[in-house]
Amino acid sequence: MSGAAFATPPIADLVGGEWAPCTAQLGFSLEDPATGRPVTVAAGSDPHRVEQAIAAAAALHAAGTWQRLPAAERADVLDAVATEVEAAAPEITALEAYATGVPIRQTGMLSVILGGAFRLAAMQLREGWLSSALPREDGRLAHVDRLPWGPAACVVPWNAPAPMAAHKAANALAAGCPTIVKPSEYAPYGTQALAAAVARALAAAGLPGGLFQLVHGDASTGARLVGDPRIRAVSFTGGLTGGRAVAAACAYDIKPVQLELGGNNPLVILPDADTADAARAAADLLTTLNGQWCRALGRLIVPAGRADEILRAALDRLATLHAGSPLDPDTDYGPLIHSGHLARVAAARDALVTHGGTAHTALTVPGEGNFLSPTLVTGVSPAHTLHEIFGPVAAVHPYTTLDEAVELANGTPYGLEAYVQGADEEQALAVARRLTAGEVKVNGSSIMSLHLFTPRPAWGLSGYSEEGTAETLRFFTNPRVVGVEGGFALHGRP
Repeated sequence: MSGAAFATPPIADLVGGEWAPCTAQLGFSLEDPATGRPVTVAAGSDPHRVEQAIAAAAALHAAGTWQRLPAAERADVLDAVATEVEAAAPEITALEAYATGVPIRQTGMLSVILGGAFRLAAMQLREGWLSSALPREDGRLAHVDRLPWGPAACVVPWNAPAPMAAHKAANALAAGCPTIVKPSEYAPYGTQALAAAVARALAAAGLPGGLFQLVHGDASTGARLVGDPRIRAVSFTGGLTGGRAVAAACAYDIKPVQLELGGNNPLVILPDADTADAARAAADLLTTLNGQWCRALGRLIVPAGRADEILRAALDRLATLHAGSPLDPDTDYGPLIHSGHLARVAAARDALVTHGGTAHTALTVPGEGNFLSPTLVTGVSPAHTLHEIFGPVAAVHPYTTLDEAVELANGTPYGLEAYVQGADEEQALAVARRLTAGEVKVNGSSIMSLHLFTPRPAWGLSGYSEEGTAETLRFFTNPRVVGVEGGFALHGRP
C-alpha cells in the first residue's frame, strides 16, 4: 500500500483546545518509506502558537483547576481518556506503521501501551501512590504529598512516537501537570491521532483546553518549548545531540529533566548457547522496529571458536524474513523512515567497512523505497564500534574468555540495554550482573521490559533519570512534607 492508497491527515497542532493547520515549513518532505516518494512538506507550529500553548498551560497550572481535583476524580478522567484512545488504536497503529516504516504487526503490539498507559496511571492514583504518611515518635504523622512541578513538556522521537507520547503524557497528567506533547517532525501522524482522542475525552469531561496540547516542529520548536522558564519539567526521548541540548536548557532553569537517549547494546553469546537461539536473538535485535530503536543490537559478542557458525546461523535466520510494505500484515521487516536516515545508516555501515570490516547480508529487500538489508559486520576493531548507528547494522566481535566478553560488552560509552544468551541460566545471570546497563535480559530479545513495574534506567550516554510505570509518574512530581512538630526546642527552653 503506497501513499496514493493511504490517506494521512493534514499536520495540525492543538493549542488551548483549538486545532489549527501547521504553517511553518521545515525545509524537507515527509516520505512514504515503502516507496521513498515524497508525500507532503514537513510542517511545524508557528512560534506564536508555541507561545500560546505555554501560556495556556502556565495559566491553567496557576489556577489549579486540574491539580486540585481529588486523585480519584483525576483517575476517572484518565480511564475515560484510555477508552477513547483504545477506540482510536487501529487508526494510530496504521499511521505509525505508514510513517515510520515499522511493520504493522509490531506497531500493533506496541498499541497496548496507548490506552494502557492511561489505565496504569489511573490505577496508581487510586492506590494512593502520590500520598503517604510516616508516624513520628510523638504519634503525630508527617504527611508526604507528591505535587506536580507545573507545566510539562513531553518530547518524543519518530520510531514509536504515539506509544511514548501516551506513556509520558498519561503520567504527567496523573501527576497534575498541564502537558504539552511534541512528536518528531518525521512522524507526526500517529501522535496527532492520539492527541485528538485525548482531547475528545478531556473536552467531554468539561476540562479546559490548556490541560493537554500538541505542537509540531523540529529542534527549534523543541528549544522554544523546553527552554521556556514556564515549563517546569521535561521528559525527552531521542538522540544524544538533542538530549545534550535539552539537558543544558533545563540546567539553566534548574528544572528536572528525564532523558532516554541512545544505546549501543551488546548481545553476549556464551560458549554453551544453542546456535538457533543465538541466531534468533541476534536477528530479532537487529530487525525489531527495522533496527531503529534505542535497545537494538550494536555489538554481537561471540565465542571465537563459534564465530563463523553463529554468523551463518544469524544470516540464515535473517534470510527467512519477509521484507515489504509496513502496512502488509505479513511483513517482518520494513523500510527505514526516510531517505536521509537511510543515507546516514548506509554511511555508518560503509565506514565500518572502510576500517577493515566485511559486511554480511542475507535478506533480499525491495529495490524501491528506503530499504537496507540487515547487516552484520565482521573484522572491525572495537575502537570503531563505540557509537550507536540507529539502524539495522551491528558489529560482530569474537572473544576468547568471559572477561574479554564482558569488557567488549561494557566497552562503549552507552549503557541502556544488554543481552546474554546461554544454556546455563545461572552462569548467564552471573555474566549479566557484570554488565553496565539499565536492563540486562538473559535469553530474551523482545521489545518489552522484563517486568511492568521495574524501572527502565540508563547508564552513561544512554540517559539520565529512570523511566518506568511508577518512576515516570514520580518524575513529574516533587514531594512536600507537612506535619506538626510540637513543642521541641533546640536549647531545651519551652
